[in-house]
Amino acid sequence: MSASSPLTVPDDSPFGVHNLPYGVFTTADRPDRRRIGVAIGDHVLDAGAAARAVGAPAGPGESAGFEALGASSLNPLLAAGRPVWTAVRAALTRWLTDDSLRAAVEPCLVPRAEVTLHLPFEVADYVDFYASEHHATNLGKIFRPGSEPLTPNWKHLPIGYHGRSGTIVVSGTPVTRPSGQRKAPADPVPVFGPSRRLDIEAELGFVVGAPSELGSPVALADAAEHVFGVCLVNDWSARDLQAWEYVPLGPFLGKSFATSVSPWIVPLDALAQARTTPPPRDVEPLPYLDDRDPAAEPSGFDIALEVRLNGHVISRPPFAAMYWTYAQMLAHLTANGASLRTGDLFASGTISGPERETRGALIELTWNGQDPLKLADGSERTFLEDGDEVVITATAPGPGGTRIGFGEVAGRIVPRPTT
Repeated sequence: MSASSPLTVPDDSPFGVHNLPYGVFTTADRPDRRRIGVAIGDHVLDAGAAARAVGAPAGPGESAGFEALGASSLNPLLAAGRPVWTAVRAALTRWLTDDSLRAAVEPCLVPRAEVTLHLPFEVADYVDFYASEHHATNLGKIFRPGSEPLTPNWKHLPIGYHGRSGTIVVSGTPVTRPSGQRKAPADPVPVFGPSRRLDIEAELGFVVGAPSELGSPVALADAAEHVFGVCLVNDWSARDLQAWEYVPLGPFLGKSFATSVSPWIVPLDALAQARTTPPPRDVEPLPYLDDRDPAAEPSGFDIALEVRLNGHVISRPPFAAMYWTYAQMLAHLTANGASLRTGDLFASGTISGPERETRGALIELTWNGQDPLKLADGSERTFLEDGDEVVITATAPGPGGTRIGFGEVAGRIVPRPTT
């Protein structure tokens, strides 16, 4: 490609040709027309327009994919299944690297700074797991001091809860401080009001494409046939609401008010170089969760996250430290015969490492508010204040020393309107 071409992307770009994440965008001149876009360098490729400009598809997989690229959300492409995902990715790579196609493809590029990004898929079900041993251990030490920090079941199964898919929002959407019942240990009765202990949870989300049949569990080896790609997640949490309500059934209003996701879905195929073996396990998993076959592709990922609060880096959580893998989460989610739907999202739960600076939630970083976090500007935080903005980014290793970028998931806390 010519050095002046927008298709000439620097090797250090997080959105190089080895990545090609999918999203949905609009432009100022057509705010009502949502289109599928693919991030490439500092531009977004209008994928449907490029498919029309390039012309006839080369095979059946591309044919089905071409039609899906013209949709207003990723769901038709998600539903098409892995053979189509592979064919479309190969076609996109060819369009963006073949000099003979440059004249057809370049007019389909829009500067990324000029687009508005939207929730890229229609969310079906949402499940959030609790897959970090470091996070679970820290919370156990906070809430059960002097006792075994992990519950007896923790190393036998990936614990999770069903969240509220209707309150999943795209990065940049303001997060209104939630209200609910809260009760401090010394209070005689609960009160109702805005949360005073609003927190973040830095996570990865896995987007399901191909559905499964009711009554048919998904085996570990089949996870990649159903999971289309990966996004960033901030599962905002009202810790005071959560503490009062979660016994005996688990998270509810403390979690359901908002969950933010990044606008770009990184294809699973883009993460081949990021695959890694999960940490050693000291409890033998049951057969349906046993991933110790040395011949199998590892389902851990070397993905490095970074969390910023009002522009200050407060944590760098490592996803490689997660105890449970995405394949085990999916296997357990469907072990009872629960079916998958196109657009299902399941998240990892808070990603935390062994050191303080790798903890992915304020409740850990401040040890439940006892040790305030000191920011570079001299301010302190225990939990989030109105006006605070949290931005989570991530990268993973790509081929030839490149980096795979996930974009960002950002949200700013706004006060609850007074009545």
